[in-house]
This record gives sequence, C-alpha cells and structure tokens, in this order.
Amino acid sequence: MTRRRDSAPLVALVLLVSSICLGSVSAALEPNHYLQSCPLAELLVNDVVSKAVFSNRRNGAFLIRIIFHDCFVEGCDGSILLDGPNSEKTAIPNQSLQGFDIIDQAKARVEAVCPGTVSCADITAMAARDSFAALGFGFRFPIKTGRLDGTVSLASGTGDIPSPFSDANTVLGNFAKKGLTPQQTVVLSGAHTIGKAQCGTFTQRLYPTVDPTLDPNYAQQLKLQCPQGGSPAVENNMDVVTPNLFDNFYFTNLIQNKGLFISDQTLLSNAVTAPIVRKYALNPVLFNLDFTSAFNAMAEVQVKTGANGQIRRNCRAVNP
Repeated sequence: MTRRRDSAPLVALVLLVSSICLGSVSAALEPNHYLQSCPLAELLVNDVVSKAVFSNRRNGAFLIRIIFHDCFVEGCDGSILLDGPNSEKTAIPNQSLQGFDIIDQAKARVEAVCPGTVSCADITAMAARDSFAALGFGFRFPIKTGRLDGTVSLASGTGDIPSPFSDANTVLGNFAKKGLTPQQTVVLSGAHTIGKAQCGTFTQRLYPTVDPTLDPNYAQQLKLQCPQGGSPAVENNMDVVTPNLFDNFYFTNLIQNKGLFISDQTLLSNAVTAPIVRKYALNPVLFNLDFTSAFNAMAEVQVKTGANGQIRRNCRAVNP
C-alpha cells in the first residue's frame, strides 16, 4: 500500500509532462509558441538568415519565394522542402527555386539546441519574415508559430501557384482559393519589388510585338537583356529602380507601365485592384503595415496542427 501511495505523485508527474509535451505539438498557431520549449529558435533562424542575406541579398528573395510557393500547395506545411522524384520541387513553377540550403542551415542550428521541437514549416515562415527585415523592411514583425510539417509533397498539386502569364482576375482567383482578399493579393504581389525573373517568364510581352501596356523604353531595356531567340534562363531584375530593397517601388513601377509580368501589370488595368495599386504607390508606410497582416494571413493558410503533421528532424525527408 505504501509503495502504491508513494508512486502516485510520480504517475501524476509523468501524466503532466506528457500532456505538456503533447500540447506543444498539437496546439494551434500562437505568438511565441516556442517561448518555453525553444526560446532561442527565432534568434537562431534570424542569425542564419541575416548572415545569408548580408553575403548575397538575393538569398532573401529566394527565402521569400519559398514560402509563397509552399503556402499555395497543401498549405504552409514545409512540403516544398521535401526531396523526391515527384515532389513539389520537381514541378515546373518550382524548378527555379533556390535557398533550400539556408533553410537546412537554420534547421541544423535549431536542432542542435532543441532537437525535434521546431518544425521546418515554422522555420520557413521565420526565414521569410527575417528576409524582409534584412532587405530593408525596417523591423522583424511578429508572426504566429506552431505549424507542423506535412508528409505529402506532389508535383501534381502545384496548380494553384499564381502564374506570371495570368491576368489579374486569374491571380485574384488563385489567392481567393486560399481565403485571401483582393487587397491582400495586391499587397503580397508587392514582394515582387525584390528578386529576379527569367527571360522566359516575360519575353512574350516583347516578341513578336511589344505589349502596348509595357513602357517602350523599358521594353527596349528588356530586349537588350533578353534578345529574341536568346536563353530563356537569363535573369532580369523584377524592380527596375531598387531591385535589392524591399519597398513600394513595385507599385510606382506599375503606374509607369514597368511591371515585368503580365500578372503584375494587369493589376493596374483591373477595376478592383487598380485603386489598391495607386494607394500603395503613394503611401509606403501603409504598404509596410498592410504587408505584415497580409503576410501573416498567407502564412496561416491550411497549416497542419495536431495529428495532421509532424516535426521533421530533416526538412528534406519525412520522419521514418
């Protein structure tokens, strides 16, 4: 009897610890999700990202593009990170993605301190947020964490990724499928203020005739960079003014008919999106404020929680 009474506190403690551990995995998204389980997680990720962007500012654009492509397929669950012969990485829209090695570095840093605690999906979101800050956004805005990693990654599931060849109505439809509003669509499109695009994504606006919605002088610049019959893989800056700085020049470029993609420039000719474009062109502070909320809305699309996911030890492979 004495032995059984003495063991009761131990049993209760085990149950309490088990419930806490389970809670840390299954809880919904929340601010500071890792405050107790891995308080250094966000600082470690930020250190890796800041150094990567300092060494090459394009790394920030790579990391931002990764989360966009992740969230539009199976939700923001890190499925874009999985390797495999038919994984999302192999789909045409994703074949030019770069920056996975930086995610791996951040994951390794976190795993060394808090093994099996922080998901690859959360690290992907943190890395994108930290990239904005490193590229001139001005501050590291807060994001919710607690995502779990998906276990499915199929190239066939990438149909909802917005195409550079689509018009504004189609792009609005892509974003609406993810529960995002027209305003959020426009403000998130503003991320095209950084990074580069391959000639093959916009030369149909140059040849055989120049798209009338494209500024003639800008068209001539693009033709020099992407001559007819040249390599479709040659890259050109998305933003002709400040290509390595996160700012609102994307919108002023659209007003000057210097949007690179069809999906960009048609935002100015669409009755729903045009007023939003003009608003952000005039107000960079408002753009930054609205971008934080829009990014968080996108980064919470179809997240995996509870029994719907796992915390991968290796971002490139499902746990055995």
